[in-house]
Amino acid sequence: MDISSFDDLLKAARSQAEPQRLLFVFAGVELPEDATPAQRERFEAGQGGALVPLMCVDKRPDELASFDTLIGESSQFGHDWGIVFAAAMSGTLDRMPSSEDAEEPLQRMVEAIKRGEIGAYIPFDPRGQAVQIG
Repeated sequence: MDISSFDDLLKAARSQAEPQRLLFVFAGVELPEDATPAQRERFEAGQGGALVPLMCVDKRPDELASFDTLIGESSQFGHDWGIVFAAAMSGTLDRMPSSEDAEEPLQRMVEAIKRGEIGAYIPFDPRGQAVQIG
């Protein structure tokens, strides 16, 4: 399935035979302190920068009616974010993954994003549209 929006992600997660738990890492984009003048110029034009994980959460697909639901919850934490990375973890036919099951995968996700290893995740902009990075 082609996922071009957050709604597509929810549909895909809900249609799986095994129960899913969705993992989200919200990240800001910052300019590193040692940035060159060229990097600063690109950053001011809306390009480049470093991804900085700000907060993470896991949800069952049925806990999210829409992207607006996720945005509403994220706004309670007071962080301005520029992108949210999503992944899913599967359970078994008779067991939904728990939040406890999601703790380690979420931490691995945060660490991967810090290292710039984002290829395994779907990035969404603040409007819920999937974006290409790089």
